[in-house]
Amino acid sequence: MYYTTFSSRFLGLALCGIFVLLFNSSGMAKKKQKELSADLIVYGGTSAGVSAAIQASRMGKTVIVIEPTDRIGGLTTGGLGQTDIGNKMVIGGIAREFYQNVKSYYQKPENWKWQKPEEYRDGGQTRTDSKEDAMWTFEPSAALKILHQMLAQEKGISLVYNQRLDRQTGVVKTNGAITSIAMESGEVYKGKVFIDATYEGDLMAAAGVSYRIGRESNKEYGETLNGVQANKVSLTLGKTVSINSAHHNFIDGVDPYRVKGDPSSGLLPFITPGKPGLDGQGDKGIQAYCFRMTLTDHPENRIPFFKPEGYNELEYELLFRNYEAADGPIEKMYDYGGIVPWINSDMPNRKTDTNNQKGFSTDFIGQNYEYPEAGYAEREKIIERHRNYQQGLMWTLAYHPRIPEKVRNIVSQWGTCKDEYEREDGWQGQIYVREARRMFSDYVMTQRNCEALTVAEDAVGMGAYGMDSHQVKRYVDVNGFVQNEGNVEAHGFAPYPISYQSIVPKIAECTNLVVPVCVSATHIAYGSIRMEPVFMVLGQSAATAACLAIDNGTSVQHVDYEKLKLRLLADKQVLRINR
Repeated sequence: MYYTTFSSRFLGLALCGIFVLLFNSSGMAKKKQKELSADLIVYGGTSAGVSAAIQASRMGKTVIVIEPTDRIGGLTTGGLGQTDIGNKMVIGGIAREFYQNVKSYYQKPENWKWQKPEEYRDGGQTRTDSKEDAMWTFEPSAALKILHQMLAQEKGISLVYNQRLDRQTGVVKTNGAITSIAMESGEVYKGKVFIDATYEGDLMAAAGVSYRIGRESNKEYGETLNGVQANKVSLTLGKTVSINSAHHNFIDGVDPYRVKGDPSSGLLPFITPGKPGLDGQGDKGIQAYCFRMTLTDHPENRIPFFKPEGYNELEYELLFRNYEAADGPIEKMYDYGGIVPWINSDMPNRKTDTNNQKGFSTDFIGQNYEYPEAGYAEREKIIERHRNYQQGLMWTLAYHPRIPEKVRNIVSQWGTCKDEYEREDGWQGQIYVREARRMFSDYVMTQRNCEALTVAEDAVGMGAYGMDSHQVKRYVDVNGFVQNEGNVEAHGFAPYPISYQSIVPKIAECTNLVVPVCVSATHIAYGSIRMEPVFMVLGQSAATAACLAIDNGTSVQHVDYEKLKLRLLADKQVLRINR
């Protein structure tokens, strides 16, 4: 395996530049594209991409993993250490190997620097039982080390950093198959089969594969939890219990206007004008993004929260008003979760995976709609805007005098970590892309699949988490108060199979591409599928299918499913459990 780092590539480009400078004056040299080839080209070094590379290597294939940034692992190494699973029994194969390696990592005393192992108590749905063979919570830095170790144990894997796909003209297809992909740098990668393992689906889109962005209407696929979800309701649908828009919302009576009670003064920032739409109606909204912050309260490892450049107090007025609208002690203002608007889940070494909670929190609601289709420069602006908002939020909660003292006393004990990420301020580069593009293939996973009303017969993995959507929109309700819209939390159903057809495009659109992350699913079904362990499972299955397509000289759509199934089971993938 070789690793092309930014520094080594920079040196190479510099030397190349000197060569061109010396010879261009006489017209003797022209720029030559660098071409690399392998059996399998994986675009996106997310957890799914890493899993795919390992599986392809084990099946005797050469692999190039192209990571657009300087860090592999995606959200698994980017802050999401509180693993969302639902049912651990469905996690097999390389994904379970990863979590087994996490347990082995933390069994070594030298990996406990800031805390004694007996002091650590994980919790929630990912609690690790003492009899389990795996561990489900971890530091991002630990996950990064483990993934690198797993890659290093395999042969024929090349990992390339900081190479972004030329999304305009970089994909070359012949007779419906991708033959090569070019990066913005001019580097070209040729392969027999390609895997798009990005959260955004950039290769899929550039290859001309159909996709969707936003929420379908409930009518389209006979669903009940898709589309606009503005009414605060609890539903019982068979074994499924759903709570819509009640959680992560404002308490009653929060005024939305810059001058309280005066609509002519204009809306406060981040409120969408107009009505939210009819319940169940489709739109282009996508659930909110945030950074899954890695925080610590250890004095030696903590970077205190700071006021970011360009801080605008008005952007947090809704937060102030939400606290000020409390009737009585703030401990009674919410029915769950404490007085701080976060879920601060413990990770090893006195660190956390900190997530959104309540009406005004880390989710930057409604500010990500342009992200899926945006160019790279615009995406960077959106990401930086999210980071700036969240940095300002944390400083506000920790130090602003309009925040209740009890809240400030809690939040100010925390800060980002000195030893987790490359940035000096302790913030990660990976934003939580909860959904972006979703492939539109011959098989679309829907709410009916999650509830076992429709069962995929060609399973390549299983989903087990609830159908979950974070808020999509912030608006003014009929009473003149601010509300969030889009939250769905539906649980109570058993694990369900994910169709192989949902990870391959329509055959008329591309015959040698597999898409294990931006799978073909409705908004609400994707809300269940979109979990890192499931992406790792689907990454392994995607690579298995790719290798079988290469071996048998077929399109990925014509892979013999029975052969695929046998290989997946032999490699300890879980395709079915007894209900």
